[in-house]
Amino acid sequence: MDFSKMLHTFSVVPSLSGDLSPLQRIAYNLWWCWEPDAINLFRRMDADLWQATRHNPVEMLGILQQTTLETLQSDEGFMAHLKMVDEKLDDYLQEKTWFQKNADGHSTMKVAYFSMEYGLHESIPIYSGGLGILAGDHLKSASDLGIPLVGVGLLYRQGYFRQYLNNEGWQQEYYPENDFYNLPLVLERDDSGTPHTIELEFGPRKFLARIWRVQVGRVPLYLLDTNLEENSPEDRLITAKLYFGDQEMRMLQEILLGIGGIRALRTMGILPNICHMNEGHAAFLALERIRLLMERRDVDFSEAREIVRAGNVFTTHTPVEAGIDHFPESLLEKYFGRYYHSLGLSSNEFFGLGRQNPKNHQESFCMAVLALKLASHANGVSQLHGEVSRKMWRNIWPELPDEQLPLTYVTNGVHTRTWMSYQMSSLLVRYLGNRWRDDPADHGAWRRIARIPDAELWRTQQSCREKLVDFARKRLKQQLVKVGATLKEISIAEEVLDPEVLTIGFARRFATYKRGTLLLRDLDRLARILNNPEMPVQIIFAGKAHPQDHEGKELIRQIVQVSHQERFRHRIVFIEDYDMEVARHLVQGVDVWLNTPLRPMEASGTSGMKVAFNGGLNMSVLDGWWCEGYQRNNGWAIGKGEVYEDTEYQNQVEGRAVYDLLEKEVVPHFYERGSDGIPRAWVGTMKASLQSLCPVFSTERMVQEYTTTTYIPSYAQWNRLVADDLALALDLARWKERIFKAWPQVRIEHAEAQVSEAVAVGSSIPIGARVALGELELDEVAVEGYFGVLDSTGVIQGGESVTLEHVSALGNAVHQFAGRIECRFCGRHGFMLRVMPRHKLLGPIYEPGYLLWG
Repeated sequence: MDFSKMLHTFSVVPSLSGDLSPLQRIAYNLWWCWEPDAINLFRRMDADLWQATRHNPVEMLGILQQTTLETLQSDEGFMAHLKMVDEKLDDYLQEKTWFQKNADGHSTMKVAYFSMEYGLHESIPIYSGGLGILAGDHLKSASDLGIPLVGVGLLYRQGYFRQYLNNEGWQQEYYPENDFYNLPLVLERDDSGTPHTIELEFGPRKFLARIWRVQVGRVPLYLLDTNLEENSPEDRLITAKLYFGDQEMRMLQEILLGIGGIRALRTMGILPNICHMNEGHAAFLALERIRLLMERRDVDFSEAREIVRAGNVFTTHTPVEAGIDHFPESLLEKYFGRYYHSLGLSSNEFFGLGRQNPKNHQESFCMAVLALKLASHANGVSQLHGEVSRKMWRNIWPELPDEQLPLTYVTNGVHTRTWMSYQMSSLLVRYLGNRWRDDPADHGAWRRIARIPDAELWRTQQSCREKLVDFARKRLKQQLVKVGATLKEISIAEEVLDPEVLTIGFARRFATYKRGTLLLRDLDRLARILNNPEMPVQIIFAGKAHPQDHEGKELIRQIVQVSHQERFRHRIVFIEDYDMEVARHLVQGVDVWLNTPLRPMEASGTSGMKVAFNGGLNMSVLDGWWCEGYQRNNGWAIGKGEVYEDTEYQNQVEGRAVYDLLEKEVVPHFYERGSDGIPRAWVGTMKASLQSLCPVFSTERMVQEYTTTTYIPSYAQWNRLVADDLALALDLARWKERIFKAWPQVRIEHAEAQVSEAVAVGSSIPIGARVALGELELDEVAVEGYFGVLDSTGVIQGGESVTLEHVSALGNAVHQFAGRIECRFCGRHGFMLRVMPRHKLLGPIYEPGYLLWG
């Protein structure tokens, strides 16, 4: 008998009435996870249970007995603490924010931020690594700054795997179920109390999803879940796990995120005018926005595309094309056959949206290309990654020089209050006041770090290191108990590491390019460094490899095997099941954070930023964010940014460089003490690191930058296009259609510069051009001179453009143009002419295929 058909379901929630009711309100707003007073409030209720529930206040409140709650209610100290935290939450939600003070004119702007994963807290395990943590920190800072933003993602029943290591050090995975009813989640319902659901029908699949909400301070995060009884067993698995399954499952998850996400927001009456795609996973949202606009306003694809593109922002995090989703035509035809017809597109037009060269039928459909073509602003996540991304995707804009490709960068950051230790935060409040918290991007506030006495900063670092060593010992003991270690082995775990010793941290996803074993290339030399009786060193490793990444798992196994050798037993520890809790202890307690990616494979990296906020120092290859962060006096660079074609040679060179740096600079610097036992020079480096890195590498600065450079300009452009019943959007689409038909008649007939072979710097050179316009009007083209210094291959580097003015009509639609170029630099120069379409209101407009060079 199928009992599930007879089952009646109901939810049991914590019963907190009267004076204890604020506990429930606080527990269901993740603001508590970056407010130390709120964390201490929950810990105070039952420290062991707080630990056992992975710091989940909702689950803890559900487990606590009524007698315990009554005892708490009669505890005056606890009730005063609760009242204080409740008032803090009220103040936080009601205070005037940065956005209200600085951008109030954009009060109808509504941003929706889409990401495949969110790392908000270890109790909500729907993240795998850096991308998710960055998305979580983005929402927290958007809340702090008061940005009118909502988040959209998927709610995974099993999330990303939990990790444990067997006796050999080989990674094993298990997937515990997330109990949504014991998490800080609320099921979204309509006015009658019925849960909101959306329906998706793609190809052979038709399924429903419901919508859960996590409140992140002021920002709601909506998460979609397909584990409904009405769905088939296969469709219930769409939101089972993060990053698992075949290409078909990945496509279904991305349809749900992008298209389902837009439908979910509409179901709840939320109509975003800006959509921010965090990586290409969400790019299908652009198609759904176009489809809805076509349906609602009776416009065609090209007209709707102009409006939607203006309101889309895309951030790419991947420095290699292999790391981005590509789908074959057969899979797209299966799921999007009906859908692209509803957009009025042929199969070739649809597939072309995802190809760098739309005419190349051998090219697969790439989600990042789709996002780049349907977004008005696109960026990488560090300065170097911006350069790498422009090289990766330059074929999308074949006629533009590299420096003019519409792909910039916004360097990542971290949420200050999530990652900074309570000890460091308290120290800064004592000497800097609260300004660094209210405006973490204010350089002036951080300069006051100089006022902190060396002894106090050093003591703070020492206490955090002690906490880390204590945590590592406990975790190691638990790991040994789980694999059935002997009592002797378990007792040794209580003596590993030393709270007085220089501690290096290395923790990240164990992808091979991150080179987790670079430090182990010469074990004899490493043993001499770690076991130096005068200046000992210890290393804590942590990290997960993807379940299918056997090379990554092998790196972990090698580290664990080395840590079992007698000479390393007290000096090297691998902490299993790397998550946000482990990360917090590590970034708050290490002295040095080691980062050894193969340049330029690290798009940004954020773990080292978290270390900087806690007074730790970075020692990293010059890749990702460290190219911008490193200033010689605030940490160490491994190498000088060299890239060798032979990877094994690169590993040799940089492996030796790590040992050299440790032996000659890092370790002596740490142990060089004054008569009072304080390493003054080391503390000086800590201060330089805090002052130079903290105001720059925070998500507060990052989200402010996104708001001022992408959200507000995108909103302004979107607003212009939809005003007066879409007048400008309709005009622009029709204008483009007319221009593109007439463009083959446009040609540059003659270009000249009145210049001798050698020109004095500071000179101004007259240039002229004769251009045939065919059927186009004079004000429908922009004629420009593009000039600059030539490299050794005769290519203009970092060129500038100057507009040429119309001089006279020469007959037969041929016109004379003239201008001047300024010679501000010495060296060999060159200049070229170009013609591009110009709209009377929007100015020069570049579209691939419609820029003429002469």
